[in-house]
Amino acid sequence: MLARAISAATFAQRRRALMDQMGPNSIALLPAAPPANRNSDVEYPYRQNSDFYYLTGFPEPGALAVLTPNSEQEYLLFCRERDPQMETWHGRRAGPQGAVKRYGADNAYPIAKLDQLLPRLLENREQVYYAIGHRPDFDRQVMEWIKQVRSRVRLGVQAPTTFIALDRLLHDMRLHKDPEEVAVMRESARIAVEAHCRAMRVCRPGMMEYEIEADILHTFLRYGAGWSYPAIVAGGDNSCILHYTENNAVLGDGEVLLIDAGAEVDGYASDITRTFPINGRFSAEQRAIYELVLAAQQAAIAKVRPGCHFNEPHDAAVRTLTEGLVTLGLLHGEVDALITDEQYKALYMHRTGHWLGMDVHDVGDYKSGSDWRTFEPGMVTTVEPGLYIPAGGKIMDAQWARLGVHLETELDERWWRIGVRIEDDVLVTADGHEVLTEAAPKTVDDIEALMREGR
Repeated sequence: MLARAISAATFAQRRRALMDQMGPNSIALLPAAPPANRNSDVEYPYRQNSDFYYLTGFPEPGALAVLTPNSEQEYLLFCRERDPQMETWHGRRAGPQGAVKRYGADNAYPIAKLDQLLPRLLENREQVYYAIGHRPDFDRQVMEWIKQVRSRVRLGVQAPTTFIALDRLLHDMRLHKDPEEVAVMRESARIAVEAHCRAMRVCRPGMMEYEIEADILHTFLRYGAGWSYPAIVAGGDNSCILHYTENNAVLGDGEVLLIDAGAEVDGYASDITRTFPINGRFSAEQRAIYELVLAAQQAAIAKVRPGCHFNEPHDAAVRTLTEGLVTLGLLHGEVDALITDEQYKALYMHRTGHWLGMDVHDVGDYKSGSDWRTFEPGMVTTVEPGLYIPAGGKIMDAQWARLGVHLETELDERWWRIGVRIEDDVLVTADGHEVLTEAAPKTVDDIEALMREGR
């Protein structure tokens, strides 16, 4: 991973912004992510909890951040002590001194002293801000500390009486990206764009899907980035499986390849999907489906701007796709009725976007009450319409299906095995939007031209 791209001052500003929202005489508890076992004594590569990292920038497991507004030491960090023997085996640790010097804690303590010190910090606090229910093991630990505090009430000690969901406050903060975050996301997008371009250049019929995946990961790693989710490299009929990750099939001449792959830089994700012909030339049917999806994406992106609500891009994509499917003869009927009856879902069964940030499906509410949330500057969303026609090409009549009647239409074989998704990362700006992943080719002419460069 690259060196930290978010400054210490920004982490401090975030902690201050959170504490400004907390009630008086309160405390916030935020544990680091635990290591995850892969098999036997092998662990998965460690990835810090996004909320914890958002506030601290601290990359190690075995840690707890404690925030106590309006006290002399507002930010405390419990962490692992330095241990030369363990560091020889498993890598360097910051230790309590490093937590203060390098990560901005007002004070830091060994994690081994947590049970001794944490109940004291909870004494006489009225409110505990904590994301209960995410870590059952830590939930039990918090309840045990509360029990210890309650056992001292006869000595005049007061125990907290209110728990407040810390993640509700944090996730609204995370939804609005500051300039440093946007800069990191631009870099993540740049790396992912280069990976997708490399895949287009090297792709040949007869290659394996995992060979293309290897080229994508090579590009990520050469820039010090990781992946933000397991790459989807789906050729032919596999392109019609939305979350296909086996990536072990042969790439067939005359078929399309759908790649959904994003990089992660300093904890921030990109999320790009491109679809292109394995042999470098779209067939007439592939081109028709592709250009319809592209038109739907362009209509959706136009709706990503302040004042529009989150569902408007989806509505625009659905209308464009439905109109196009009728024109191509793949759906039959009146467009408004087809949309009302959700007939398009036979070929387009997912939503058009999701929030993007530290998590690829990032946090933040999509609705405020019963109303869709309105776009505001600093929000980042994906825009990713698609159409999927697997082998067999059967379309279930959605209206009849709701009545329990199994009625299908089989499409002509020339449309089979075409799965197309086009996905970009879009930042809401003060006067519109910025497509962070715009440099990844997505018109038919640009894709075919780039693929010719590699031949």
